[in-house]
Amino acid sequence: MLLGTLLVLLLAGAAPASAHAALRASDPEDGSVVRTAPTHITLTFTESVGLLEDSFRIYGPDNRRVHMEEPEHAAGAADTARAALPRDLDEGTYTVAWRVVSADSHPVSGAFTFSIGKPSPTPPAAPQDHAEHPVTKSLYDTGRYLAYIAAALLIGTAAFAALCRPPDTGPLRAPLLFGWWTLLVTTAALLVLRAPYEKGASPLTALDVSTFPDTLSGRPGMALLARVLLLLTAALLRPVLRHRTLRTRVTAGAAFSVALALTWASAEHASAGIQVPVAMTSSVLHLLAMAAWLGGLTALLLTLHRAKTPPPYDTVARFSRLAFTSVTVLVLTGAYQSWRGLGSWSALTGTAYGRTLAVKLAATVFLLLAAALSRRWTALLARPAVAEERVPALVGASGPPPEPRTTHVTTAPPEAVEPEAVHRRALRRSVLAEVVVAVVVLLVTTVLTGTLPSRAEAEAAKAPAPQVAGLPGAQALTVPYDTGTPGGSGTVQLTMDPGRVGENGLQAVVFGPQGALSSVPEIRVTFTLPSKDVGPIDAGLTDRGGYWATNDLTLPLEGAWTMKLTVRVSDIDQVTVERGVRIGR
Repeated sequence: MLLGTLLVLLLAGAAPASAHAALRASDPEDGSVVRTAPTHITLTFTESVGLLEDSFRIYGPDNRRVHMEEPEHAAGAADTARAALPRDLDEGTYTVAWRVVSADSHPVSGAFTFSIGKPSPTPPAAPQDHAEHPVTKSLYDTGRYLAYIAAALLIGTAAFAALCRPPDTGPLRAPLLFGWWTLLVTTAALLVLRAPYEKGASPLTALDVSTFPDTLSGRPGMALLARVLLLLTAALLRPVLRHRTLRTRVTAGAAFSVALALTWASAEHASAGIQVPVAMTSSVLHLLAMAAWLGGLTALLLTLHRAKTPPPYDTVARFSRLAFTSVTVLVLTGAYQSWRGLGSWSALTGTAYGRTLAVKLAATVFLLLAAALSRRWTALLARPAVAEERVPALVGASGPPPEPRTTHVTTAPPEAVEPEAVHRRALRRSVLAEVVVAVVVLLVTTVLTGTLPSRAEAEAAKAPAPQVAGLPGAQALTVPYDTGTPGGSGTVQLTMDPGRVGENGLQAVVFGPQGALSSVPEIRVTFTLPSKDVGPIDAGLTDRGGYWATNDLTLPLEGAWTMKLTVRVSDIDQVTVERGVRIGR
């Protein structure tokens, strides 16, 4: 099952495209005026895209949201997004706000306008950018960084134990368990955060279990799920493989490592762009070489410091050969991936991707220098010179004296013991320096995987530039409350989107007296327009598992509305607070 899922992920990324989707064309075209209302909105991108439930948000000339059917791909084309429009659209200018997920797992968004009959006399209001929620993005990026470190630690430690064969493997159990648990927890967290990351929503919306089916239907979600299943399968098979031969364990470990690396390659830059099959293979080899080198370094450092007996020269020499092979693979695959992402030498200094890549290359040079130093100390840590002594053999206590015999005893001369200790201490320091620089390299690599490649940036520049107009921004309001009872105070953070006449979404998050998230039995919000004698209109908030929300709040008129917020903290304690809210068109 796991192998089949990974093959699906691999083959699904085999179409030629450019990493990060850019809008290639739209129908109707941006800024166009059409005589009759179109039946569909169709967007064409520079690569295949994943669709969200609200990939399209369309607002009419009165800034009211237009109801649409669920988006789909046009005629099975994975690089398109299409949604049907109502037949009774009025004359005027319409704003289309779109959001999709690139083949490399990163969400992209934009907006453009078109007019039916003639443009509206008043231009649409400029939108606020809802492309990313800063907290969600920070949490997601942190999880990705920790996942890289955990994978390197898990794969590299296992490779060191199997290929370098240290006599004492006790110090390696802790990094193996830490790597496995960290990778499992961070992957599960990324899977939970995937929906709000794609939608640019608050991390609190991750508690909405109704979003999981959509997450698991996309390629990034499938890759994360496959990674979780791989880790759980490895944990179940470990007791079975423990009593098998070394060759069987090494083969199983290699297969697990390749499958684990595929869960990254199938959902990041390698899965979109030119030469996808070659790029996927290069990405897998790059990740495995990185893990074998950097994770193995950590394992060697722990063995040098914590092993009951110092590792022999053979163990250090085997790792030196493993590290040299890994560095060779890293240089070859890194050169290919740099060429593929940059597209030109000028992009190395003229784009964010190029500058980040330059930082990574500089850090890698320092890492190679530290590795060369470690290799030098490894060469000096050879077996000490031996001396041969002729020692009389032991004889019995009685009987005639036998013929003189000698036995050979190999010992290290006293002057060789101190240099060996010096070399071993120097090796520990150089390996520690490698580990520190390696952490920096991994951090820069995480930033690089989330940066638009220069080649894709150049192609995106050729695509039509979206018009920055038309999408009304959300209103945010923080309302304090106090029931007069112990622990019965706090604040409610309300967000109304778009905060204008027509259909609105409303979210309410409750914070306790210490500023921490708080759970309350009930929140009720009503709206009244006293000047027009309208209301009260109940927002109909429902508990979404950690926050309260609705998508069906309709405010029919503009004006100064009165919002009444009722917070119930117990069966008998509640408080109602009023606030004025301005609703415009």
